[in-house]
Amino acid sequence: MLLSACAAPRSALLPEIDSWETRASVLGGLEDWEFAGRIAVKTATDGFNGKLRWAQQHNEFSATASGPLGAGAIRIDGDGYSVTLTDKDGIRSELQNAELEFRYRYGWSIPIASLRYWALGIPDPSAPAETRINDHGQLETLLQRDWSVSYSRYDVGGGQLLPKVLTAENSDTRVRLVIDHWIFFD
Repeated sequence: MLLSACAAPRSALLPEIDSWETRASVLGGLEDWEFAGRIAVKTATDGFNGKLRWAQQHNEFSATASGPLGAGAIRIDGDGYSVTLTDKDGIRSELQNAELEFRYRYGWSIPIASLRYWALGIPDPSAPAETRINDHGQLETLLQRDWSVSYSRYDVGGGQLLPKVLTAENSDTRVRLVIDHWIFFD
């Protein structure tokens, strides 16, 4: 029994996705999932490269971003209403406007409110979007919330093709996300 408690969680398989409509419905309805990957953020004067781990449970998320060898790790927790930042020194701050406060603190920002959807390859349902779908029923480009998002590669995750590499850009920030591993829970 002790060994089973220490075992890594097993990833569930996603249902068959054969069209854009199915993709948007299935992925938009997911509530419990995680991904691990790498993130690069670049502005005209600053930047950040590191690892990113995102865990989504219903409307709550927890994301950890860290530099090489775990240096400068920050944790972001949110529930759809509020976002809390725990910085590298362990100091917790409630963020009123997460994107604006990230820009003030670090010189760059990431689209925190929409990233959970964009990582899955679907638009954030809370804002209007322009989409271009490829011949395989996958999101190729997305314009939403003053960000332009492009998907350059998909790979297998949960038994289906999911985003592997995406780039989100706005007027002063470029965020590149490479997703190495997906986990989906029943």
